[in-house]
Amino acid sequence: MVGKGRPKTRIFTLMSSATSNMLTIGIVLLVFFVIRRRRRWYQRNKIDQLLQTRQVDYDSLLSGYNPYYKSLAREGRDRFLKRVLLFVQSKRFEYIHMESQESMPLLISAAAVQLTYGLDHFLLDYFSTIYVVSNKYTYGLTATPYEGHVSQDGIYLSWVDFTREYAEYGDGQNVGLHEMAHALTYVNFTAHEGRDPTFHDAFVHFSAVARPVYERMKAGDTNILNSYAATNYQEFWAVCIETFFERSADFSNRLPELYTALCTLLNQDPLTTEKFLKVPTT
Repeated sequence: MVGKGRPKTRIFTLMSSATSNMLTIGIVLLVFFVIRRRRRWYQRNKIDQLLQTRQVDYDSLLSGYNPYYKSLAREGRDRFLKRVLLFVQSKRFEYIHMESQESMPLLISAAAVQLTYGLDHFLLDYFSTIYVVSNKYTYGLTATPYEGHVSQDGIYLSWVDFTREYAEYGDGQNVGLHEMAHALTYVNFTAHEGRDPTFHDAFVHFSAVARPVYERMKAGDTNILNSYAATNYQEFWAVCIETFFERSADFSNRLPELYTALCTLLNQDPLTTEKFLKVPTT
């Protein structure tokens, strides 16, 4: 009898331990869920307050600096601005060799929102920090000056070049859009944190159209895209994004299949007032 009683006690102990572990996990998940809900409520409440007091100021700022935002209808501007404020709140902005200005996070976040305007997941969640450098800088072992780059540490941008290239909107060069394009593919194919499933799955169809264009450029072909696109496929992708937004009509006329593939991938067409093809769920 004694020998048979021990296994029962051991089984009971194991069951109690498993129940206790499940209860602990359940409590942790509940606490995490409550904290996340409260954080989202706080963020939404803060954004509502900002919109009530500063919407006119923010609208004027973005209209003056971002032609894409300026081209939106009123409803689209409201949606865009809310996303910008959410993006600002989700990041930490570090300023290198320069003083910060209130406009900087807003304008940089607007570049990210412009790219992801048609996507459900637009916060590029993996990247918690954006580094704003006063001017061109060197990075790593190369002596070539950078306007921006993306690494696992964060997104880096030269402020002088960022503002200059938005001021010269239409020439097909935009470091803000370029680096956000790199960040978007990094999130979806390397880090997977904040991945947009629709974008992730559709990229293979985009590449079916894009790869032949890239290969022809590597072989010496020229087209509307900047020659830097032939550097590698990652740069080809980022240059496509710059051209897609800044030279939309020419891109659509000269490389119509590639333009349409980008429209489908990003769920938007910059040539339309509404921009997105299907209304995103968020």
